[in-house]
Amino acid sequence: MIGEDKLIHFSGVGMGQACTIVLRGASHHVLDEAERSLHDALCVLSQTVNDSRVLLGGGWPEMIMSKKVDELARKTPGKKSHAIEAFSRALQAIPTIIADNAGLDSADLVAQLRAEHHKEDCNAGIDVISGSVGDMAELGISESFKVKQAILLSATEAAEMILRVDEIITCAPRRREDRM
Repeated sequence: MIGEDKLIHFSGVGMGQACTIVLRGASHHVLDEAERSLHDALCVLSQTVNDSRVLLGGGWPEMIMSKKVDELARKTPGKKSHAIEAFSRALQAIPTIIADNAGLDSADLVAQLRAEHHKEDCNAGIDVISGSVGDMAELGISESFKVKQAILLSATEAAEMILRVDEIITCAPRRREDRM
């Protein structure tokens, strides 16, 4: 019993054996959302079991990548540098979203995080529990490499497709010959 609710707890399932997870909720919408969240968590877990490489979390990988991409933008001449710089800003959107979803002041935290990442050997990320920038290695906050890789590939492919559509739309129409 927890409060006035009766709960069922299953335990003692041997390694490699099947088990059942029982979800309870106030409405079908809550149950559907809980089922989707559980499914996502199990998919991340299975990907991590298949490939056990992990990265520090809390926006750390995005800030590292953003810093390197920004360095490339500074070295690249011409219009391409603007596109590279925009990709760098897009990577910084992830820590912003992490802070926003935790109800924190994202502008201040991302500015602090950017400043921390200009130091050598930085492990800084957003600690949503304390509401500040923290050391992800010390806090033990990590995420699956495989999932992060899939997210970045999907996002860059989507951006590329959007750019291609813009290119197609802006092209001048072909001349049509009168066939009459």
